Parts: sequence; structure tokens; C-alpha cells
Amino acid sequence: MVRDITLGQYVIAKSPLHRTDPRIKLVSLVLVIAFLFVANTFSGLAVMTALVLLGMCCSGVRISQYLRSLRAVIILVAFTSVFNLFYGTGDVLVQWGFLQITTGGIRTAIFVAVRILMMILASCVLTFTTSPNQLCDAMERLLKPLTYVKVPVHEIAMMMTIAIRFIPTLLEETDKIMSAQKARGADMESGGLISRAKALIPVLIPLFISSFRRAFDLAMAMEARCYNGGKGRTKLRVLQLQRADFIVLMIVLLFSAATLLLRIFVTNPWW
Repeated sequence: MVRDITLGQYVIAKSPLHRTDPRIKLVSLVLVIAFLFVANTFSGLAVMTALVLLGMCCSGVRISQYLRSLRAVIILVAFTSVFNLFYGTGDVLVQWGFLQITTGGIRTAIFVAVRILMMILASCVLTFTTSPNQLCDAMERLLKPLTYVKVPVHEIAMMMTIAIRFIPTLLEETDKIMSAQKARGADMESGGLISRAKALIPVLIPLFISSFRRAFDLAMAMEARCYNGGKGRTKLRVLQLQRADFIVLMIVLLFSAATLLLRIFVTNPWW
């Protein structure tokens, strides 16, 4: 299960999205997530789903990589969908005592499942096609107006980038520790919930120690390179928008506008 979590991993490839400006990709992700919630009909949800699938096809990353990223959250998605299945209004289809499945509950369950899956896939498109350094530069440039009100934009972007960068590293470290504990006879899969939670203690303690050691080494390395924040720093690669970047942004805006129009003019939620 730990190996299935691919958030934060950058896949080296030569695709249109890899060449796209990271600021455009970051803004596009925000728009996709926002309009996934704006969509209140199946047609609007289908439009945003098509946009995410288009991004996946243009990313140059294998579909199996995206499917592997969904395996880690499929249980959460299923649980959330089943929970929403019994929470809704409309015609009652099935009833067991005080529990009932309605048409509104089915609609809500489908919407919740698709929204969660599309948000995860859209986030994976960003992280698969954008390196941590590019993400840091993009966030810093987008948040630059906040520097006029004394907000440490560079430091915030650096912290977020380091956090994203170390997700795959910590997951790999967790997998190694679990394999080592199992080789020593640790049982982490049998017993009840409390027993499994106690079995994770021999994993969490070495993981915390390893995390603090990595943080200390990183701090020492940054200090040795005279890192003192964003003041006076220059960029090795200056971000510049190209014509292809505006085309990507226009495509995202067109899909978003179509979703908004469907919300306004389509009154039947099942359409």
C-alpha cells in the first residue's frame, strides 16, 4: 500500500505538459479543483472529467502510473461514497429499517467519488510533470504580490516544496522499515484495529528518527551554502510564458466556462 502512493513523484519525460510553464499548471490545477465543485450536473462533471483525462494523455506518463496512485485511496473513496449513498433526498429505492437509498443519495455518492478521483488525478498530473524546483519557482512568482505586505513568500514556497519533495522519500523509508520489521517476525496484518495500531509503533519511531536526521542534514547543507532566504537571490532559469502556455490556459478556461454555463442553463441534475 505504501508503494502505491505516488504523490510528489516527478516523472522525467518529454511531453507538452512537461514543457508548460509551472505557473500555468498550478493555476490550471486550482481552476480544475474549483470547477469540479462548481459542476452540479452530470454533464458539467463530464466536462471537467474530460479535461483531467486530456491532461493525463498529454502528460507523457503511463496510465498505469495514475491507476497505481488511485489504489492507495480507493478504500477511502468507496467508504465516502457508501456513506453518502444513505444520505440524500428523492425517491426511495431500497429501505432497511431507518436506512434508505434514494435517487438523491445515488447521485451524491457518484458526484463525491468522481470529484475525489479527479482531484487526485489532476494533482498527479501536476506533480508528475513538474519538478519540485519548478513548483517552488511557480508558487513564489504567483505569491509575489504578498511580499509587499511583508509575507515571507520565498520561505513559504521553499517549505511547501521541501514537504512535497520528501513525500516519496519518506514513503520509501517507511516501506524499508516495515520490510525490516516483518523480516524480524513483526506481524502487522493480523488482529484487530488496536493490535494493528500497536504494531505500527516499531515503524513510527524509526521513521521519526530518520525524518529528523534528514531534516538536520538538509538544514546543515543549506547553511553550508549560505542560504538566508529569498533576499538578493537570483534565478538560474527565469520563467517566461510562451505561446503554448497561453494555449493550455485557454483550453482550461474554455472547459471551465463550459462547466459554468452548464450549471446556469441545465436545470436537470441528472443531465
